[in-house]
Amino acid sequence: MSSSAGIVPDRLPRCPWSAAGQEMLTYHDTEWGFPVDSDQRLFEKLCLESFQSGLSWRTILNKRQAFRSAFEDFNIAVVARFNDDDAARLVQDASIVRNRRKIAAVINNARAAERLIEREGSLAAFVWSYEPSAEQTDPPQTVSISPASSAMAKELKRRGWAFLGPTTVFAFMESMGLLNDHTYDCVIRPAVDAARSDFVRPSR
Repeated sequence: MSSSAGIVPDRLPRCPWSAAGQEMLTYHDTEWGFPVDSDQRLFEKLCLESFQSGLSWRTILNKRQAFRSAFEDFNIAVVARFNDDDAARLVQDASIVRNRRKIAAVINNARAAERLIEREGSLAAFVWSYEPSAEQTDPPQTVSISPASSAMAKELKRRGWAFLGPTTVFAFMESMGLLNDHTYDCVIRPAVDAARSDFVRPSR
């Protein structure tokens, strides 16, 4: 059994980070790397990844339900209508990460997402247009940035999005299934490969 995979109670190999706690194991086994085409879920993950900057994903994952409550389940149209009073309220919400700049970025990015969707048809269509080919993909978990994540981050910035650099976007791409970054001997990798194979890439 390769040392590149962590060992959990069922004794099957997984990505090492999944052994950090039960919530991480569940997230690893049921969500991470499986392809997503829901605009709402993609927007949520972009927001949560921006909140993670400087923190651990485990911290954000444990607060995910609180974030969903605070940001109306990351409904793009609703968050885009948040005003200064909403931002001030959220800064006082101890159940989430009370970072004023990150909170402001979520509201800003919801407005930017509305403009993007109007132009592209969907956030999903835009995101999946940056899916790297197999030839452009590095071995699993060996890099934290890629040409595709750099390109997407640059374009998002050009379109007015905030707090989403190439590293943050790469983590988003890993988690939303734009590449399969599970280690080669991870027991979940074949399931992600199958899900990606069956996934219909959104065009609008």
